Amino acid sequence: MNTSFIRVGTLYLPVHHVERAANWYEGKLDAAVNYLDDKKAIIDLAGLSLFLVKGMGGETANFQDAEGDVRFSITFEVDGADELECLHKKLQDKGVHVGRIEERGHPGKNFVFHDMDGNMFDVWSELSPTYRKTKN
Repeated sequence: MNTSFIRVGTLYLPVHHVERAANWYEGKLDAAVNYLDDKKAIIDLAGLSLFLVKGMGGETANFQDAEGDVRFSITFEVDGADELECLHKKLQDKGVHVGRIEERGHPGKNFVFHDMDGNMFDVWSELSPTYRKTKN
């Protein structure tokens, strides 16, 4: 019997307008919309179910760290620097607000992008060792 967590299955993100947000994720990030009503949408993206939930207004999944910097709470992984650069260009070409590709002093490269509601996401060029094993 396995008594430990296996994976993260669902993440909840606040959005202002559910249908527009679902369309944005579908059109810009190639997500699949599985459910939609006026209060939430359920989309599949990167092996996760994302619940886009109508918020009160102005909320994001971002947070402020002890230095006062606004941070993302989710990092997506891609398989290598070439994939990262291709995705960066693809998102730029689709009009997504993306930051520059950075080296942060650890293996791999990263960039940050924002959805239409201001939720920030990180993208990293290194696959987690556990995921790399399951992929092969």
